[in-house]
Amino acid sequence: MTIVEDRRAITGGVDTHADTHVAAALDPIGGLLGVQEFPATTGGYARLLSWLGGFGTVALVGIEGTGSYGAGLARHVTAAGIRVVEVDRSDRQDRRRQGKSDPLDAVSAARAAQSGRARGAPKGRDGAVEAIRALMVAKRSARNERTQTINQARALVLTGPDDLRARFTGHTPAALVAGLASLRPRPGSTVGYATRIALRELGRRAEFLDGQTGRLDELIVPLVTARAPGLLAVYGIGPDTAALLLIAAGDHPERLRSEAAWAHLCAVAPIPASSGKVTRRRLNPGGNREANHALWRIVITRMGRHPATRAYVERRTAEGLSKKEIIRCLKRYVAREVYRHLRAA
Repeated sequence: MTIVEDRRAITGGVDTHADTHVAAALDPIGGLLGVQEFPATTGGYARLLSWLGGFGTVALVGIEGTGSYGAGLARHVTAAGIRVVEVDRSDRQDRRRQGKSDPLDAVSAARAAQSGRARGAPKGRDGAVEAIRALMVAKRSARNERTQTINQARALVLTGPDDLRARFTGHTPAALVAGLASLRPRPGSTVGYATRIALRELGRRAEFLDGQTGRLDELIVPLVTARAPGLLAVYGIGPDTAALLLIAAGDHPERLRSEAAWAHLCAVAPIPASSGKVTRRRLNPGGNREANHALWRIVITRMGRHPATRAYVERRTAEGLSKKEIIRCLKRYVAREVYRHLRAA
């Protein structure tokens, strides 16, 4: 490799995958210096940086998928003291015009970083919020499996023997689980005996998942409380909702440039959709859907119990707004309130 004496500023771009990463290097005026593939391992990260450094001083690296395949590389490059920006996938129009390949995507990532089109800092994945995210993944899985287990049990009860239907129909989920887990099947008819065993095992599985969720909550709640105590003081926000909002913001909420940027991230900022004589706006269909749902839950809670919110709903209804429109307004307001607490955390 040619040794560069003037140590020019180099911009890198990386298209990331599960097993390999493809890197591209640009000179200060955007000239392509090279494209190279590296394994997605710690050794591969070091070789990638060494390869980029062979062209000059690495000033900036644009990485696709910093929240998934590129997370390890982003941490490695940041630890080396090099600025990293998060790059979205290449523009659809560019893909139609130029084609699609890993080298082209790497070059596109480098050009997006160098031009300033890609400016977002990747989420930090080394703090309390990353710990919360990992625990919430396990909790969500347990909660979803519990729901599936109870639905399966209800279906078996519905099609089971008459005495089981009479005993367990109409129960709350908690009462159903407790009753099923305490069943003591006795040999009898093949179908009845097998159905009781199946229902008991489903009940015990649901109880196990309840215990798992409780143990995870014991870890999640203190982390959320320590990370953003002010957030939990906001009306309508509980530990789960606060956790989702913290995960959306990441360990370094200062990367959010403004309250408007946070609103766009949560998909509660309207997007212009005007044409000709028609002036209108539409909802942002993108953004973080879990954060958007968290804001929706807060708004629904406030609409039912919060006096000031209920008064606002009555006033806006009298002005002719629909319930959906009122909810959109309230989500934007709540996003603004949440942003202040995230910045203060």
